[in-house]
Parts: sequence; structure tokens; C-alpha cells
Amino acid sequence: MSALTPSRTTFQSSELSRASADVFAAAVDHPVRVTRRDGEALVLMSESADQARASLLELAAQLVAVSTSTDGSLASRMSDRFPWMLALAQADQEACANDILTAARASFATNQPHLAIAELTSWRETASAIAAGLGQEPVEWLDDSETVERP
Repeated sequence: MSALTPSRTTFQSSELSRASADVFAAAVDHPVRVTRRDGEALVLMSESADQARASLLELAAQLVAVSTSTDGSLASRMSDRFPWMLALAQADQEACANDILTAARASFATNQPHLAIAELTSWRETASAIAAGLGQEPVEWLDDSETVERP
């Protein structure tokens, strides 16, 4: 077993040739810093981690644009940037706007892009389902007295 573990966050550039499997395993788990004697340190990360960071920056740009405007409510400004929000009821638009902002703040504070991206995706998928007419049929509940045999 190698002395290197995937939980490490910093490696020397020489370790890329000596123990590249360990460095790459760590980079799949989280971004790692590769130090070099002759230059600036580099960061190695998975493509999905890079895409998550890019998505978070894109969301940040949208939220900055929303926050700099003073016209209308937060929900109306956000629905201008995220038109899928218009499929939501007014109260849900307000909840969506607040939830996305809260999740974004948590993502920025913890460097965890998935928090904001998951919240945004969840609300967008909900709006898409509502726009498709899902959830408008009455629900038929089973009586509590009716028991079903366990398989």
C-alpha cells in the first residue's frame, strides 16, 4: 500500500510520475494542488468538479445581475433571468427565489457548488413538471384500515 492517500490535497510534481495513480485518485475525490519547484502550483481536478464550479459561477453572475436591479420583487427579477419560474405559482416563485439565494450563499461559503446547483435544478424540474400538467389530477388515498400484505 502506498504512503499516499486520496485524502491528501497537496502533491509535489515529482509524485505525478512516481505515484500518478494515487494523485489521480485524490483528484477524482477533490481538487488537489500540485506544487512545482520552477513555477506556480497547479490544480488538478475532475471534469465534473470543473463543470460544477463553472455552473456555480454562471449562477453567481445571474444572481449579481438580479441583485443590482431594483425593479419589482426579488421573485419577479429572478423570473426575468430564469423564465421557467413563471410556471410556478406566485408564492412558489417567492419560495424558489429565497431557496436558491440561500443555497447559493451556502455554496459560496463552503465551496460546495452542488448545494446551489441541486436547489436550482430541483426548482427548475418542479416548474417543468407543473408546466407539463403533472400533479393536477386528484390523488386517490387508500383507507388507513386497508392493509396490504408484505411481499
